[in-house]
Amino acid sequence: MPEAREAQEAQPAQEARDGAAVRQFVEHFASLLADSGMPRMPARIFVALLTSDTSRLTAEELAGLLRVSPAAVSGGVRYLVQVGLVSRETEPGSRRHVYRMPENVWHEVLRVRDRIMMRWADTMRGGSEVLGPGTPAGARLAESALYFEFVSKELPALLDRWEDYKTAHRG
Repeated sequence: MPEAREAQEAQPAQEARDGAAVRQFVEHFASLLADSGMPRMPARIFVALLTSDTSRLTAEELAGLLRVSPAAVSGGVRYLVQVGLVSRETEPGSRRHVYRMPENVWHEVLRVRDRIMMRWADTMRGGSEVLGPGTPAGARLAESALYFEFVSKELPALLDRWEDYKTAHRG
């Protein structure tokens, strides 16, 4: 765990944190994400990065913080990289990987969800055709697809409004 200690020492002076309370928060928030459909280990890694002041940790630091094997971290970060919630970088002069969370991570979370919702909409549209658009089940699927199409079309404007809101409230 010398890397974790070095990372802590390199951070600016700050109030001392209760490590047990931080781990408890990581586990609690990760459980909420897992309940929402994110696999458990990627959720734990995601929250660990979210709670890191640098939003950047090595696999060794993640394994130590989460008290898991490096193999568990490897599988979890692979998932997060694939869905675009984490990027993998190589430290200059080293073969060691560093995992970083993008600054606009919640935009990325919504974009991932948007892609999922559009796949649902496409599938439900096809299901409506299979069931017959004039049937109650077919109409329900068609309306569900329409709902997700609407949400997807509104998302870019919502993200723009978020940027305006954030700017206004940082004042």
